[in-house]
Amino acid sequence: MSDKVPITARGAEKLREELTRLKTVDRPRIIAAIAEARAHGDLKENAEYHAAREQQSFAEGRIKEIEGKLSHAHIVDVTMVEAKGKVVFGATVELIDIDSDETIVYQIVGEDEADIKVGMISINSPIARALITRVEGDEVTVIVPGGERCLEIVEVRYI
Repeated sequence: MSDKVPITARGAEKLREELTRLKTVDRPRIIAAIAEARAHGDLKENAEYHAAREQQSFAEGRIKEIEGKLSHAHIVDVTMVEAKGKVVFGATVELIDIDSDETIVYQIVGEDEADIKVGMISINSPIARALITRVEGDEVTVIVPGGERCLEIVEVRYI
C-alpha cells in the first residue's frame, strides 16, 4: 500500500506558499521578537519573550507538518487526467438533488483541502465515494447523516 496522500495541484501550491511565508516572513519576524524580548532582561517574567517562543513553537510545528504533507503528497493535476467523463479525484461535479431540485457543485479533493463552505469535499466523504467512477447522467443514492440523498450527475469538469 502506498503512503502517498492525494492532493490537487492547487492544494499543493497553497501549501508551498504557506511554507515559503512561514520560512521567509514569519520565522525571521519571530526570531527578531525573541531577540528584542531577551534584551529586556529577566526571561522568567517576560511575557513578550514567552509569547514569542510560543509563536516560534507553533510556526516550527506548522513548517514540519507542511513539509511532511508535501513529502507524502501524490499531486494530481486534474487538467491532465484522461478520465473521459468519469468522476475522478480532483474533478468538479455539478449535481442536482432529485428531491429538492437544488443544484450543487462539488470538487473532490484531498482530506487537507476539504472545505464544504466553498464546495470542496474530501475524497473520503460519503458523497465523494458514491460519485467516484460515475458519469454524467448517473443517479446515485448517498447515505448522509441526515438520511438518504438522491443525486443526479449533470456535468463533470476537470478544471
